[in-house]
This record gives sequence, structure tokens and C-alpha cells, in this order.
Amino acid sequence: MPPRDAESRPAMRRLKILGLSLLAAAGLMSVALAVEQAKSPAPTAATVAPAKAPPVPLLWKVSDRDNAVYVLGSFHLLKQDDYPVSADIDRAFEASGKIVFEVPPEEMNDPAMAQKFLAAAGFADGRTLSQVLPASLREKFNRILAQRGVSIAQFDGYEPWFVNLSLMLGISQQMGFRPEQGLDQYLMQQALAKGKPTGGLESIDTQLQVLDSTPMTEQIASLKEFLDKPTEMPGMLGDLHDAWRSGDLARLDALSREDMLEKTPQTYRLINVERNDAWVPQIQQMLDGVKKGETLVVVGALHLLGDDGVIEKLRAKGYTVERVCSACAVPAVGAAEAK
Repeated sequence: MPPRDAESRPAMRRLKILGLSLLAAAGLMSVALAVEQAKSPAPTAATVAPAKAPPVPLLWKVSDRDNAVYVLGSFHLLKQDDYPVSADIDRAFEASGKIVFEVPPEEMNDPAMAQKFLAAAGFADGRTLSQVLPASLREKFNRILAQRGVSIAQFDGYEPWFVNLSLMLGISQQMGFRPEQGLDQYLMQQALAKGKPTGGLESIDTQLQVLDSTPMTEQIASLKEFLDKPTEMPGMLGDLHDAWRSGDLARLDALSREDMLEKTPQTYRLINVERNDAWVPQIQQMLDGVKKGETLVVVGALHLLGDDGVIEKLRAKGYTVERVCSACAVPAVGAAEAK
């Protein structure tokens, strides 16, 4: 089961880091709801959802003659019914002596991180959100904010990437997604419970620096897309989650990596390509040399897709790469039986 109650408190701090710290800026969550304009009825307490099969894992085994590394594509916000995880993930976790994430768990759970995140979200040059947004976009955002009795001035201290991220988090919350139920958070807590060593591929400072260095023009373009199509955002997030849940690599690639590359190419390079290039040598170190024991590496699914992804880069280095997916073989078996 996903973490909850007392066990989820560190994860809840992450939720604040990722956007709900903007409660100080006059209720962003209610603003997100106004933007979403979602009309779907909420489930009642009497509703009993049918049990779902575990999500099809985006899991690969990368190996040489001596060592193996499992590489798992995570979805950072999940729902209660996305659990339990696949038995493939359970087996990879049990077989691994160390679990490595994008950022070490101790950094993600550091109470000081909220302040770091807010500092990175601010303008370093004294500008404001009102100044950087085009007039038409600023007016549209102001109209949306006015529905909740606030104004853009209350968001002026934050760069567009942070406002956009926070609005998306608001919508995801309304759809039932929770950061504390994300696959990476679940595995962090599993590692803690089992006493498994953990590590990270980069520091939280590096991650924040990457977010903060994305071009302002592309930050504004992403926020504009959100504000131009607010009612489409829940469907887009739902499609992305469905593609991840079904293990549909082609669809997930089209919805995430290809879309990002087309619309915000410089952000794509900074957030995806350059970080992948920095991670691959670290994974190589886990594989090369004398036998060290197996490791499970958990990163966002985006980083495993396409020719720019970690999987293809490791394959190009000459390692043996195989997808670990028991569920993927089920249709083929059924087809054979039908003949």
C-alpha cells in the first residue's frame, strides 16, 4: 500500500516544496480550481471502485558480466488505486542492495527545502511576474484571479515556471493525485522500512538550478498554454497518467517527451538531455568493475524515453538491456491460445 498517516509526513513536506508553499500568496489552490472549471461530480463515500490491476512497470534491467542495475520510470503523483505495484518492481526492489533516486531522500525530506524552493522560484533581477508577462496574458490571468478575490500582484514575486507548476499541482490534487503517493516516494519509504541504503543522482540544488535556468520565453509559453486551455488540462494529465499506467511507451513518448521537445526545446535540453547525460556515467560506475551487487535506480519516466533517454544511452554503451515486464507478455499468450 502507498505511504500514509505518520509515514507520509516527509512526503507532505515535499508537497509544500512543490507548490503549496504559495498558500502565503493568497490561496493558489482555489485559483487552480477556478482555472480548471471542472464540473465532474466527486465520488461519494458509498462508491466502491473496482480493483485495478497494478500499473504495467516501466522497468529495465541493464547488465554486464558482473553487475546489474534496474532502471524504473516513476510517475511523481499517483492515486491510491495505483497500488499495489507490479510484482516485477517488488522483485527488483528485493534483489537490489541499494535504491537510488534523482535526489537523495534525506535532501527531499529536509524541512529547509521549502525555503530553498521559494528562493529559486523568485526573480533574481528584481523583475515581477506582471512585468514579464505580455499584456494580454497578464490581463487573462488577472481575470481568473479576480474570480477568487485576488490579483496578480500577490503572485508577482514568482517566476512563470513556478506559477505554472503550482497550478498544475492544484488540478492534480482535484483529480485525486498526491505527491506523497508517487512511486518514488513509495519506494523511499519502502527502503527506509527495509533498512536499504539510498542515494541520489544529483542534489536538490542542482535540480532547482535547472528549473530556474529555463528560458523566460519558454516559461511564459507554458503558462500561456495552461491559461489558454484550462479545461483541457485535466484531460491531458489523465491521458499522461493512463499512458504511464498501461506501460505504453509510444503514447507516453508522444504526450511528454515529443511534446516538450516541440514546444519548449531549450527547456527540454536543460531538464531532460543534460541531466540524462550527467546520470549515465554514474549508472556506468554502478555496473563497471568487480561485482558490487544489484541497484535499483528510480527516475521520472520522461528520462527513459526516446534516443535521448537513459535506456538508449546505456544500450549504446554496449550493456545488455532488457525490459522487465511480466504483464507485457500476457497479450501475446492470449493471442497464441486463441489460434
